[in-house]
Amino acid sequence: MKKIYNKEKNFDVLILGSDFNAYYMARCYHELYNQKVDVISKKAIGVVSYSKIVNFKEVPNFEEHKKFVETLNEYAKKSDKEKIILIGTSDELVRLIIENKEKLNKKYIHNYPSLEILNQILVKDTFYQNFENCEFEIPKTYIYPCRVNELLDEEKIEKLMYPLIVKPGNNIEYHNHKFEGMYKVFKVFSKKELQEVIEKIEKSGYKSNLIIQEFIPGDDCALFDSVFYCSKNKKVQLMTFAQIGLQERNPGGIGNCTLLVNGFSEHGYDKKIVEPLKNFMERIGYQGFAEFDLKYDYRDGKYKVLEINPRQARSSYYLSAGGHNLIQYLVDDLIYNKEKECILLKEKILLSFVPKNVVKKYVTSEPLKKQALDLIKKGKMINPLKYKKDKSIKRNLYLIMKDINYKKKYKKFKW
Repeated sequence: MKKIYNKEKNFDVLILGSDFNAYYMARCYHELYNQKVDVISKKAIGVVSYSKIVNFKEVPNFEEHKKFVETLNEYAKKSDKEKIILIGTSDELVRLIIENKEKLNKKYIHNYPSLEILNQILVKDTFYQNFENCEFEIPKTYIYPCRVNELLDEEKIEKLMYPLIVKPGNNIEYHNHKFEGMYKVFKVFSKKELQEVIEKIEKSGYKSNLIIQEFIPGDDCALFDSVFYCSKNKKVQLMTFAQIGLQERNPGGIGNCTLLVNGFSEHGYDKKIVEPLKNFMERIGYQGFAEFDLKYDYRDGKYKVLEINPRQARSSYYLSAGGHNLIQYLVDDLIYNKEKECILLKEKILLSFVPKNVVKKYVTSEPLKKQALDLIKKGKMINPLKYKKDKSIKRNLYLIMKDINYKKKYKKFKW
């Protein structure tokens, strides 16, 4: 990747968050400009707190609207730059940016969709209802309103057939009501289990809808990832398609990818898979990064869209590893107004947060495992957290312990 480092640049980048997503976006910035980047979050975690490529500021209660606006406006007043590109690394932070757009200092620029489009995509029950008959396939779904004494529609449930997937329609509200036995996604095998899960969620204080959905057979290797960058002019400039091999194994991390191979599908790799997704993004007038979570249904040979995240995902660094730096896309678009032809990134790249022995032992698809191990042999494996220009004793120990913990987690949690 050719650097466009310029000491005299009249803009800067501010990253919000402190997770894997925030770290690799900081890495993208450092790879591009060879400079530290400012990062603000409510709390530091190891991945950024031990990093030498970020200037981190911890702000308690940062995700409360008033504190969010005050903090960012104070930051902008102290900045000598004409423009500041604002990057959110979670659903909550993206929503805060969009909802407070008019209250933020005019120096701030970003590329996110309208609040209307955000709600159509991010609020899952709205998503499934609005896009049931659009360009792509979705699983059969029943929307349950979380209210006291609300009765399940037994007829609709029976049509879905057990096992079923249960997940919140509103992730942000859901995570604001913690409870024992909380999972990102529940899998239930009977009416009794379904009722127990609903009761547990309702007692937590969650009042939005629940998504009750058919379970598409298959483990982690049936999952796929497709990332898009749509310009401020609402045109797709970059898209990918990758097969996932592993997800996080702790209950709260289900749905977070730990290994994928871009440019590969054991069911055949074809541009036609992503064309309907591209058409959808441009039809609704989407802007910025977005990630589609899909699952291959061997029963009918179709890829079903499970959800769309209105941002880059925590595993999206593979775009930068393939020569398409995520920060550069934002800078070229928002600062330099560059129009770009749409590119499908076909290069085979292995992104993995887990060590090689976990890949060998726990990836169940033989074609995918063979492809992954071949890429490791060719030196085409990338771990977004392991950056040669960001080393220290504390950070190295943190990453070693992370590898050890991954081995323990995959041994303990098997599904």
